[in-house]
Amino acid sequence: MPIPSQPVYDFEVPGYANYLTAGIIHHNSEAGCVEDAYHLTGLYPKDWEGHRWHHPVDGWMAGVTTKTVRDISQTKLCGPSGSVEDFGTGFIPRHCFVDKPTLQRHASVADCYEGIRVWHHDEHGQRDGVSTGQFLSYEQGSAKFQGPTRHFVHWDEEPPPDVHVEGEARYSAIPGGRSWMTFTPVKGPTTIVNMFFENDDPNRGLVIIGIDDVLEGGIWTPEMVEDARRKYPSHEWPARLYGQPNQGIGRIFITGEEQIVFPVDQVIPPHWALLWGVDFGFTHPFAAVLAAVDKEADVIYLLHTYRAAETFPVMHAEAIRRVAAQAPIAWPHDGGDRTSSADGTPIAQIYKNFDLKMLHESARWPDGGKSTEAAVLEMQQRFADGRLRVREDLADFLQEYRGYHRELTKQGNSVIVKKRDDLISCVQKIMMMKRYAKSVPMGFVKARPKMARWQRENEPALPINPWTGREDRRWLQ
Repeated sequence: MPIPSQPVYDFEVPGYANYLTAGIIHHNSEAGCVEDAYHLTGLYPKDWEGHRWHHPVDGWMAGVTTKTVRDISQTKLCGPSGSVEDFGTGFIPRHCFVDKPTLQRHASVADCYEGIRVWHHDEHGQRDGVSTGQFLSYEQGSAKFQGPTRHFVHWDEEPPPDVHVEGEARYSAIPGGRSWMTFTPVKGPTTIVNMFFENDDPNRGLVIIGIDDVLEGGIWTPEMVEDARRKYPSHEWPARLYGQPNQGIGRIFITGEEQIVFPVDQVIPPHWALLWGVDFGFTHPFAAVLAAVDKEADVIYLLHTYRAAETFPVMHAEAIRRVAAQAPIAWPHDGGDRTSSADGTPIAQIYKNFDLKMLHESARWPDGGKSTEAAVLEMQQRFADGRLRVREDLADFLQEYRGYHRELTKQGNSVIVKKRDDLISCVQKIMMMKRYAKSVPMGFVKARPKMARWQRENEPALPINPWTGREDRRWLQ
């Protein structure tokens, strides 16, 4: 991949400067890495209007974790990791490398470079020395960013404030020293974001890249834009699609309630699969949600909710059995912890002892992950496109739906507020384990002890519909 011929920035900032490319998806990282390559090699395009160094430079390329640095900055600059054949296919051509990059000796992730040495070229394209680049991650801590001066620092994604302060100090004593930061401002108006959007410091410049830019440049198609709108929650659209600080951190579910509810008398066919999601409630109420899954249409219907505080498992089990005794139950991972009960019995086993159909493992995605954010994102998408519906009389769930929100921590991170979200937590378990939903009768089977044997064989006991109190004779078909 050759170094792009078009300049990344179209203005010059005097003195030492910070650049911010607040854009969408991974185009911001790519823009920053292109500038890394220009300065390290000295191979500037003829129409480059940004800063130029006319001598070899030392720079840092920093990111969130060792793995993300390897997969983004290192790959874009040097080529795919772990492949000898592909080395030198990034923005820095193979012939510009002085020697093989050094590997991080104590990294927990394979094929991570510690540093690279690159031939620098003068204005005539002749080698005039060696530039060095070092890959760092924020997870290494602020102490790693102390030490000798550097000509530049490329921050890929927003760094923690203490790390940022140390890194900025490294180039301030060098004439022309500068840094550029490439990230999507999804955390909202943090201290660092405000440095660019609200500060008049002449030593800072700002470039914003949004969907209009990538559409005009032919990088994206209208279909890709629509796909991005569906993929990200609407409160993140300003940051994800337009490069603007996310001011909408707050309510998570914004689809109108009239679009997500279904009437009480809607028929639930007996062949639809059922699945419970439960939240055991160690420090909050026990909660359970029953869902019906239309596997053909991939639509989930929330049928019943239960929430109780300061009550015992035997009561919870009875409430579940009376509604859907045979439906499998998805449960949280801490339910398998033996320290969660007085006698060392895992909570999930306690409920299983009450003859509930607890699944064989705690809630997790098919790949083994347990990401809550992934469950929230799937809920948002399903609410938006009608694939997650709520029975209109489930007022307790709708109350949680309205109040589920995020807030900013003191460190500027966006986090989900884990309060009054018991039923939503149950639905997250359903999202993760919907593959185990099973077509079973609703309600419970009422015993018929006085029936003759031949009667029991010819007319088996039927499940009791939990809402009508009558036998559900559809299961005779």
